[in-house]
Amino acid sequence: MAIDFHSQANRGTYASRHADDGWKAAIQRIVEPSGRRVADIGCGGGIYSRAWHELGARTVTGVDFSQAMVDAAREQAAGLTDISFRQGDATATGLPPASADVVFQRALIHHLKDYSPCVAEARRVLAPGGTLIVQDRTPDDVELPGSPEHLRGYFFECFPRLLAVETDRRPTDTAVRAALDATGFAEVEMSVLWEVRKVHQDWQELKQDLTERTGRSILHDLSDEELAGLILYIETRLPGGPIVEKDRWTMWSAVA
Repeated sequence: MAIDFHSQANRGTYASRHADDGWKAAIQRIVEPSGRRVADIGCGGGIYSRAWHELGARTVTGVDFSQAMVDAAREQAAGLTDISFRQGDATATGLPPASADVVFQRALIHHLKDYSPCVAEARRVLAPGGTLIVQDRTPDDVELPGSPEHLRGYFFECFPRLLAVETDRRPTDTAVRAALDATGFAEVEMSVLWEVRKVHQDWQELKQDLTERTGRSILHDLSDEELAGLILYIETRLPGGPIVEKDRWTMWSAVA
């Protein structure tokens, strides 16, 4: 039941959320976005493309392999200037050489078996001295226990088989650094970010989000009946009032 990113039914799943201010602050600690040309590779519905635009990027180009996602991204960014979207592969974006000052890859590489081709494409697209930022979850990130803030941990407590799926596909620091080194990147740095994914005003709002599997591809590995069981499992563990949902991410930056 894995998610079909090309399906029109899923076109909005990675489009409607807004990037948190904590993420924006983390980006600004790595690079100054203002006036930069940014390529957001694996942009999905353009959530972070719009965030780069809000941070003052001169231009933002989002690239995704799914035309459905690209269509959703264009809709969400309607009326914004200097931001565009195109269909393309992470290993063959179609972007001109040296056309970006920043290449951003969020939640991309865990979908790939081999990171080197996509990293090499990022280096081709970057101008000399440009910055690559890779954001993804490592096995250490996903193995953290569940809590009212870290809801994802409950997924794996309730369905341990999901943890095996998740840890198997997630990148390690060693593997990412090896791909960056092999492709000629320098000044590799790694940091950890607890990013606020979303603030749910009450349980019903979160329940709707979970029921629709919004922005959570791992939940597409559950049947509807299993998902209903997970939702009940989570409900019994949450306090009342607003729910601040967070995820822990690892961020790598490197210079071309």
